[in-house]
Amino acid sequence: MSKKIWAVIPARFASTRLPGKPLADLCGKPLIQLVYENARDFGIFDKVVVATDDERIFSCVRDFGGEVVLTSAEHRTGSDRIWEVVQNADCDIVFNIQGDEPFLSKEAVSSVLRLFEDDKTDVGSAMYLLENEEAINNPNCVKVVCDLQNFALYFSRNAIPYNRDANAVDYFGHIGLYAYRKAILQEFVNSDKTSLEIAENLEQLRFLQMGKRIKMALVDDKVVGIDTPEDLEMARATLNK
Repeated sequence: MSKKIWAVIPARFASTRLPGKPLADLCGKPLIQLVYENARDFGIFDKVVVATDDERIFSCVRDFGGEVVLTSAEHRTGSDRIWEVVQNADCDIVFNIQGDEPFLSKEAVSSVLRLFEDDKTDVGSAMYLLENEEAINNPNCVKVVCDLQNFALYFSRNAIPYNRDANAVDYFGHIGLYAYRKAILQEFVNSDKTSLEIAENLEQLRFLQMGKRIKMALVDDKVVGIDTPEDLEMARATLNK
């Protein structure tokens, strides 16, 4: 029996570096519309829906004909906001699509969803090969190490593994693409933050400390999000091409 897959796009108006980011104009369309239409046009998901606590974003999505749910403003994380949307939904897999990634590829999404062909996969995510020292040592670039079946062993802001003897070793950057089995997401949102999650400020470490298995897909393209005014200008230039 085929799995029912929902994509949920959590969207907040507040952003430290780019306030009102979901409504930012990108060549005549708001950012949230481009993200929504991109996900819809993949033809992969049974439903695509925006989850927001902001009336302005809610109205924007409704006006361009998208599906949107107005959620509580009390949620701590995007995962909590997603759960409010899907808790009563008839779906098996929930894909978290970041609201600031209009150039997400169908190939990357498909690679993550294929991970659920393995019944041992609780959460699917993605990684890419890091090819420069600056990124490897940058704490804003999260690294992941995996076992031989590509299940995540650990995520860190540090360069992992520590290469004591300067041997040839590959480093992998984590891409914030997540797909969850619905039951696993429910367990997660009903749990407390864990010590490793707090130490590294990485939500995915809670899954590992809870004993959940995160399987990683190796993808070619690093998904680029829009976090700053400079990112916004680069996205406009890309679209204009």
